[in-house]
Amino acid sequence: MIAIDGHGKEIVMTVETEKLTGTLAAARVHPYKTREGGATVTVFVPYNCLNNCPFCINKAEYDNPTGFSAEKICESIQRMDAITPYCDFVFTGGEPFADLRVLQQMLDIIPPTHKVYINTTLPVSALQTEDDIIAFTARNKDKITCINVSRHMQHYVVESNDGLLNRLAVPFRINCVLYKNYPKKDMIPYLERFRAVPGASIQFRFDYTETTPDNLYEADHDKILLDLKEIAVYRGLDGCRMRCGFHFDYKGLELTYHKTLPYSTIVEKDPADGMTYDILYDILIKQTGEIHSDWDGTLLDVPAYEKVVYEPYDLRWLEKVDPKTGLVFKEGRTAV
Repeated sequence: MIAIDGHGKEIVMTVETEKLTGTLAAARVHPYKTREGGATVTVFVPYNCLNNCPFCINKAEYDNPTGFSAEKICESIQRMDAITPYCDFVFTGGEPFADLRVLQQMLDIIPPTHKVYINTTLPVSALQTEDDIIAFTARNKDKITCINVSRHMQHYVVESNDGLLNRLAVPFRINCVLYKNYPKKDMIPYLERFRAVPGASIQFRFDYTETTPDNLYEADHDKILLDLKEIAVYRGLDGCRMRCGFHFDYKGLELTYHKTLPYSTIVEKDPADGMTYDILYDILIKQTGEIHSDWDGTLLDVPAYEKVVYEPYDLRWLEKVDPKTGLVFKEGRTAV
Protein backbone atom coordinates (compact mmCIF):
# COMPACT_ATOMS: atom_id res chain seq x y z
CA MET A 1 0.00 0.00 0.00
CA ILE A 2 1.33 3.45 -0.90
CA ALA A 3 0.80 6.23 1.61
CA ILE A 4 1.98 9.78 2.17
CA ASP A 5 3.84 10.55 5.35
CA GLY A 6 3.68 13.75 7.38
CA HIS A 7 6.22 15.45 5.13
CA GLY A 8 4.34 14.75 1.91
CA LYS A 9 6.78 11.96 1.06
CA GLU A 10 5.55 8.80 -0.62
CA ILE A 11 6.10 5.68 1.48
CA VAL A 12 5.14 2.03 1.22
CA MET A 13 3.25 0.32 4.05
CA THR A 14 3.38 -3.47 4.21
CA VAL A 15 1.59 -4.42 7.40
CA GLU A 16 -0.27 -7.23 5.60
CA THR A 17 1.85 -7.99 2.56
CA GLU A 18 5.29 -8.45 4.11
CA LYS A 19 4.58 -10.26 7.36
CA LEU A 20 3.88 -13.84 8.42
CA THR A 21 2.56 -14.12 11.97
CA GLY A 22 4.93 -15.87 14.35
CA THR A 23 7.65 -16.50 11.76
CA LEU A 24 10.33 -14.65 9.90
CA ALA A 25 8.46 -13.05 7.03
CA ALA A 26 9.25 -15.09 3.96
CA ALA A 27 8.55 -12.03 1.82
CA ARG A 28 11.07 -9.91 3.74
CA VAL A 29 14.01 -9.63 1.41
CA HIS A 30 15.06 -6.13 2.43
CA PRO A 31 17.91 -5.20 4.75
CA TYR A 32 17.03 -3.39 7.95
CA LYS A 33 17.39 0.33 8.56
CA THR A 34 16.67 2.26 11.73
CA ARG A 35 17.37 5.61 13.33
CA GLU A 36 20.70 6.58 14.85
CA GLY A 37 20.97 4.89 18.23
CA GLY A 38 18.69 2.04 17.23
CA ALA A 39 15.00 1.20 17.27
CA THR A 40 13.21 1.44 20.62
CA VAL A 41 13.17 -1.95 22.37
CA THR A 42 9.86 -2.62 24.13
CA VAL A 43 10.09 -5.33 26.79
CA PHE A 44 6.95 -7.22 27.83
CA VAL A 45 7.36 -8.27 31.46
CA PRO A 46 6.55 -11.95 32.17
CA TYR A 47 3.68 -11.27 34.56
CA ASN A 48 0.17 -9.88 34.22
CA CYS A 49 -1.78 -6.85 35.39
CA LEU A 50 -5.25 -6.82 36.98
CA ASN A 51 -6.75 -4.28 34.57
CA ASN A 52 -9.19 -4.61 31.68
CA CYS A 53 -8.48 -1.72 29.31
CA PRO A 54 -10.63 -2.29 26.17
CA PHE A 55 -7.94 -0.93 23.84
CA CYS A 56 -5.20 -3.24 25.17
CA ILE A 57 -3.98 -5.72 22.55
CA ASN A 58 -1.66 -7.52 24.98
CA LYS A 59 -4.17 -8.87 27.51
CA ALA A 60 -4.82 -12.19 25.77
CA GLU A 61 -1.11 -12.96 25.65
CA TYR A 62 -1.04 -13.18 29.43
CA ASP A 63 -3.88 -15.70 29.70
CA ASN A 64 -1.45 -18.55 29.04
CA PRO A 65 1.95 -17.89 30.66
CA THR A 66 3.53 -21.07 29.32
CA GLY A 67 7.10 -20.31 28.32
CA PHE A 68 7.26 -16.93 30.06
CA SER A 69 10.82 -16.46 31.26
CA ALA A 70 12.57 -13.54 32.94
CA GLU A 71 15.87 -15.29 32.24
CA LYS A 72 15.19 -15.46 28.50
CA ILE A 73 14.07 -11.83 28.51
CA CYS A 74 17.33 -10.81 30.17
CA GLU A 75 19.30 -12.72 27.53
CA SER A 76 17.43 -10.87 24.78
CA ILE A 77 17.98 -7.52 26.49
CA GLN A 78 21.71 -8.22 26.53
CA ARG A 79 21.65 -9.23 22.88
CA MET A 80 19.91 -6.02 21.85
CA ASP A 81 22.31 -3.98 23.97
CA ALA A 82 25.21 -5.59 22.11
CA ILE A 83 23.73 -4.58 18.74
CA THR A 84 22.48 -1.07 19.61
CA PRO A 85 24.16 0.11 22.84
CA TYR A 86 22.36 3.48 22.77
CA CYS A 87 18.76 2.47 22.05
CA ASP A 88 15.83 3.25 24.36
CA PHE A 89 14.19 0.50 26.42
CA VAL A 90 10.50 0.59 27.37
CA PHE A 91 9.08 -1.84 29.93
CA THR A 92 5.41 -2.64 29.53
CA GLY A 93 3.02 -5.51 30.09
CA GLY A 94 1.20 -6.67 31.90
CA GLU A 95 2.31 -4.53 34.80
CA PRO A 96 6.06 -3.97 35.28
CA PHE A 97 5.62 -2.84 38.90
CA ALA A 98 3.69 -5.99 39.87
CA ASP A 99 6.97 -7.79 40.64
CA LEU A 100 9.67 -5.36 41.73
CA ARG A 101 12.21 -8.15 42.25
CA VAL A 102 12.04 -9.34 38.64
CA LEU A 103 11.87 -5.79 37.30
CA GLN A 104 15.04 -5.00 39.24
CA GLN A 105 16.79 -8.00 37.67
CA MET A 106 15.97 -6.70 34.21
CA LEU A 107 16.99 -3.14 35.00
CA ASP A 108 20.30 -4.28 36.47
CA ILE A 109 21.56 -5.67 33.16
CA ILE A 110 20.88 -2.47 31.19
CA PRO A 111 23.99 -0.27 30.93
CA PRO A 112 23.73 3.49 31.55
CA THR A 113 24.07 4.24 27.82
CA HIS A 114 20.33 3.56 27.42
CA LYS A 115 17.27 5.58 28.36
CA VAL A 116 14.72 3.48 30.25
CA TYR A 117 10.97 4.13 30.34
CA ILE A 118 8.37 2.17 32.32
CA ASN A 119 4.63 1.99 31.55
CA THR A 120 2.71 1.37 34.75
CA THR A 121 -0.39 2.04 36.83
CA LEU A 122 1.78 2.18 39.99
CA PRO A 123 -0.15 -0.68 41.66
CA VAL A 124 -0.43 -0.64 45.45
CA SER A 125 -1.65 -3.67 47.41
CA ALA A 126 -1.32 -5.41 50.76
CA LEU A 127 1.85 -7.00 49.41
CA GLN A 128 3.31 -3.81 47.92
CA THR A 129 2.99 -0.45 49.63
CA GLU A 130 3.53 3.08 48.38
CA ASP A 131 6.77 3.13 50.34
CA ASP A 132 7.96 0.05 48.42
CA ILE A 133 7.39 1.82 45.11
CA ILE A 134 9.06 5.02 46.28
CA ALA A 135 12.07 3.09 47.55
CA PHE A 136 12.33 1.28 44.21
CA THR A 137 12.37 4.55 42.26
CA ALA A 138 14.97 5.99 44.64
CA ARG A 139 17.24 2.97 44.13
CA ASN A 140 16.90 3.29 40.36
CA LYS A 141 16.81 7.06 39.93
CA ASP A 142 19.98 6.93 37.83
CA LYS A 143 18.51 4.22 35.59
CA ILE A 144 14.89 5.23 34.99
CA THR A 145 14.46 8.12 32.56
CA CYS A 146 10.69 8.46 33.00
CA ILE A 147 7.70 6.55 34.36
CA ASN A 148 4.59 6.70 32.16
CA VAL A 149 1.65 6.44 34.55
CA SER A 150 -1.71 5.27 33.17
CA ARG A 151 -4.55 7.46 34.42
CA HIS A 152 -7.55 7.28 32.08
CA MET A 153 -10.61 9.53 32.25
CA GLN A 154 -12.72 6.38 32.04
CA HIS A 155 -11.69 4.10 34.88
CA TYR A 156 -10.20 0.97 33.38
CA VAL A 157 -7.44 0.56 35.97
CA VAL A 158 -7.17 0.39 39.75
CA GLU A 159 -5.45 3.65 40.64
CA SER A 160 -3.11 4.37 43.49
CA ASN A 161 -3.36 7.70 45.28
CA ASP A 162 -2.31 10.78 43.30
CA GLY A 163 -0.16 11.70 46.28
CA LEU A 164 2.17 8.88 45.30
CA LEU A 165 3.15 10.85 42.20
CA ASN A 166 4.55 13.65 44.34
CA ARG A 167 6.91 11.22 46.03
CA LEU A 168 8.42 9.49 43.00
CA ALA A 169 12.19 9.89 42.82
CA VAL A 170 12.18 9.96 38.99
CA PRO A 171 10.38 12.03 36.34
CA PHE A 172 6.88 10.90 35.38
CA ARG A 173 4.22 11.59 32.78
CA ILE A 174 0.51 10.86 32.81
CA ASN A 175 -0.74 8.73 29.90
CA CYS A 176 -4.44 8.84 29.01
CA VAL A 177 -6.04 6.99 26.09
CA LEU A 178 -9.12 8.84 24.86
CA TYR A 179 -11.11 5.81 23.79
CA LYS A 180 -14.11 6.01 21.45
CA ASN A 181 -16.90 8.13 23.04
CA TYR A 182 -14.83 9.57 25.86
CA PRO A 183 -16.65 12.05 28.16
CA LYS A 184 -15.63 15.48 26.84
CA LYS A 185 -17.21 17.15 29.89
CA ASP A 186 -14.61 15.44 32.08
CA MET A 187 -11.59 16.84 30.25
CA ILE A 188 -11.22 20.07 32.22
CA PRO A 189 -11.71 18.38 35.64
CA TYR A 190 -9.13 15.81 34.56
CA LEU A 191 -6.64 18.52 33.58
CA GLU A 192 -7.24 20.42 36.81
CA ARG A 193 -6.65 17.22 38.78
CA PHE A 194 -3.12 16.84 37.43
CA ARG A 195 -2.35 20.54 37.19
CA ALA A 196 -2.28 20.36 40.98
CA VAL A 197 0.46 17.69 40.91
CA PRO A 198 3.98 19.18 40.79
CA GLY A 199 6.04 17.91 37.87
CA ALA A 200 3.11 16.41 35.98
CA SER A 201 2.64 16.52 32.22
CA ILE A 202 -0.06 14.72 30.25
CA GLN A 203 0.04 12.73 27.05
CA PHE A 204 -3.39 12.10 25.56
CA ARG A 205 -3.28 9.18 23.17
CA PHE A 206 -5.46 8.34 20.20
CA ASP A 207 -6.55 4.68 20.08
CA TYR A 208 -3.62 3.29 18.11
CA THR A 209 -5.71 0.37 16.85
CA GLU A 210 -7.72 2.95 14.89
CA THR A 211 -4.73 4.90 13.50
CA THR A 212 -4.01 4.67 9.77
CA PRO A 213 -1.65 6.47 7.37
CA ASP A 214 -4.70 8.45 6.23
CA ASN A 215 -5.66 9.80 9.67
CA LEU A 216 -2.23 10.00 11.34
CA TYR A 217 -1.82 13.70 10.50
CA GLU A 218 -5.50 14.45 9.82
CA ALA A 219 -6.49 17.55 11.79
CA ASP A 220 -9.66 19.13 10.41
CA HIS A 221 -11.97 16.31 11.54
CA ASP A 222 -10.04 14.90 14.49
CA LYS A 223 -12.47 15.17 17.42
CA ILE A 224 -9.80 14.93 20.12
CA LEU A 225 -7.68 17.62 18.49
CA LEU A 226 -10.67 19.94 18.08
CA ASP A 227 -11.73 19.38 21.70
CA LEU A 228 -8.23 20.18 22.97
CA LYS A 229 -8.06 23.36 20.88
CA GLU A 230 -11.21 24.56 22.65
CA ILE A 231 -9.70 24.29 26.13
CA ALA A 232 -5.91 24.61 25.71
CA VAL A 233 -3.43 26.75 23.79
CA TYR A 234 -1.93 25.05 20.74
CA ARG A 235 1.88 25.23 20.67
CA GLY A 236 2.98 23.13 17.71
CA LEU A 237 3.30 19.79 15.94
CA ASP A 238 6.15 17.33 15.70
CA GLY A 239 6.16 14.07 13.81
CA CYS A 240 7.80 11.46 11.61
CA ARG A 241 6.73 8.64 9.30
CA MET A 242 5.33 6.60 12.18
CA ARG A 243 3.91 8.99 14.79
CA CYS A 244 3.12 12.59 15.61
CA GLY A 245 2.41 14.83 18.58
CA PHE A 246 0.24 17.95 18.83
CA HIS A 247 1.52 20.11 21.70
CA PHE A 248 -0.60 22.29 23.99
CA ASP A 249 -0.41 24.39 27.12
CA TYR A 250 -3.20 24.32 29.70
CA LYS A 251 -2.59 26.97 32.38
CA GLY A 252 1.08 25.99 32.49
CA LEU A 253 0.43 22.24 32.29
CA GLU A 254 2.21 20.65 29.33
CA LEU A 255 -0.07 18.53 27.13
CA THR A 256 0.68 16.36 24.12
CA TYR A 257 -1.84 14.63 21.89
CA HIS A 258 -0.01 11.59 20.54
CA LYS A 259 -0.92 9.46 17.54
CA THR A 260 1.02 6.44 16.29
CA LEU A 261 0.51 3.77 13.67
CA PRO A 262 -0.30 0.26 14.97
CA TYR A 263 2.80 -1.31 13.43
CA SER A 264 6.51 -0.53 13.54
CA THR A 265 7.91 -1.28 10.08
CA ILE A 266 7.86 0.92 6.99
CA VAL A 267 9.28 -0.27 3.68
CA GLU A 268 10.93 2.51 1.71
CA LYS A 269 13.41 2.87 -1.13
CA ASP A 270 16.44 5.02 -0.38
CA PRO A 271 17.09 7.24 -3.42
CA ALA A 272 20.72 7.67 -2.37
CA ASP A 273 21.71 4.01 -2.80
CA GLY A 274 18.71 2.60 -4.66
CA MET A 275 18.13 -0.01 -1.93
CA THR A 276 14.75 -0.84 -0.44
CA TYR A 277 14.82 -1.16 3.36
CA ASP A 278 12.60 -2.39 6.16
CA ILE A 279 12.78 0.68 8.41
CA LEU A 280 12.22 -0.36 12.04
CA TYR A 281 10.92 2.02 14.69
CA ASP A 282 10.22 -0.53 17.46
CA ILE A 283 11.56 -3.95 18.38
CA LEU A 284 9.72 -6.14 20.88
CA ILE A 285 11.06 -8.58 23.45
CA LYS A 286 8.12 -10.80 24.27
CA GLN A 287 7.32 -12.56 27.56
CA THR A 288 9.15 -15.67 26.34
CA GLY A 289 12.25 -13.76 25.33
CA GLU A 290 11.44 -13.97 21.61
CA ILE A 291 12.52 -10.87 19.71
CA HIS A 292 9.97 -9.47 17.25
CA SER A 293 10.30 -6.73 14.65
CA ASP A 294 6.62 -5.75 14.70
CA TRP A 295 3.44 -6.00 16.75
CA ASP A 296 1.87 -8.75 14.63
CA GLY A 297 4.17 -11.62 15.65
CA THR A 298 6.89 -11.12 13.04
CA LEU A 299 10.19 -12.39 14.39
CA LEU A 300 13.24 -10.18 14.09
CA ASP A 301 16.01 -11.58 11.91
CA VAL A 302 18.63 -10.86 14.56
CA PRO A 303 21.73 -11.62 12.44
CA ALA A 304 20.36 -9.29 9.75
CA TYR A 305 19.71 -6.59 12.38
CA GLU A 306 23.35 -6.85 13.44
CA LYS A 307 24.09 -5.35 10.00
CA VAL A 308 21.45 -2.61 10.30
CA VAL A 309 21.94 0.64 8.38
CA TYR A 310 21.39 3.85 10.34
CA GLU A 311 19.69 7.06 9.28
CA PRO A 312 19.07 10.33 11.16
CA TYR A 313 15.87 10.18 13.21
CA ASP A 314 13.14 11.73 11.08
CA LEU A 315 11.18 13.13 14.03
CA ARG A 316 10.94 16.88 13.34
CA TRP A 317 9.09 19.95 14.49
CA LEU A 318 6.70 20.53 11.61
CA GLU A 319 5.23 23.74 12.96
CA LYS A 320 5.50 25.93 16.03
CA VAL A 321 3.33 28.72 17.34
CA ASP A 322 4.97 31.91 18.57
CA PRO A 323 3.61 32.35 22.12
CA LYS A 324 3.71 36.16 21.84
CA THR A 325 2.18 36.72 18.40
CA GLY A 326 0.29 33.49 17.81
CA LEU A 327 1.87 33.20 14.36
CA VAL A 328 2.45 29.66 13.09
CA PHE A 329 5.93 28.93 11.75
CA LYS A 330 6.62 25.90 9.57
CA GLU A 331 9.79 24.24 10.75
CA GLY A 332 12.11 21.37 9.96
CA ARG A 333 14.33 21.23 13.02
CA THR A 334 15.03 17.97 14.80
CA ALA A 335 12.57 17.48 17.67
CA VAL A 336 14.83 15.27 19.81
